[in-house]
Amino acid sequence: MRQNVTPYLLYEDGEAAVAFLTAAFGFREVDRTTGAAGGMHVEMETSSDGGRVYLGSPGGDFRGPAEVGRTSLVYVLVPDVDAHYARAKAAGAKIVEELVDLPFGDRRYTCRDPQGHEWSFATASSAA
Repeated sequence: MRQNVTPYLLYEDGEAAVAFLTAAFGFREVDRTTGAAGGMHVEMETSSDGGRVYLGSPGGDFRGPAEVGRTSLVYVLVPDVDAHYARAKAAGAKIVEELVDLPFGDRRYTCRDPQGHEWSFATASSAA
């Protein structure tokens, strides 16, 4: 089943973003195209059940959130947030919120990728 809403994040350096998202978060590139204007479009699988995030690199004078400030937050559920946290931290993700157990049962951390996008990763409560 295809998800109804897919985050589409713009990066100044698309190649660097793909490399980081693969190394730090375990995402897998599944499709890549070049637009008519020369911009990069990449679809990355976030999990084995088909979750995806899209990213683009528009070129020109585009500036990402590292320069203009926070623009969004992407929330992703993962099977083992503690292992995910260790992998992301080892790959250089900037941790902005350490692992925390939330009142509604999820366990979560938040990080920033090298180009300034913020990501929260969580393991959902089994009671959810």
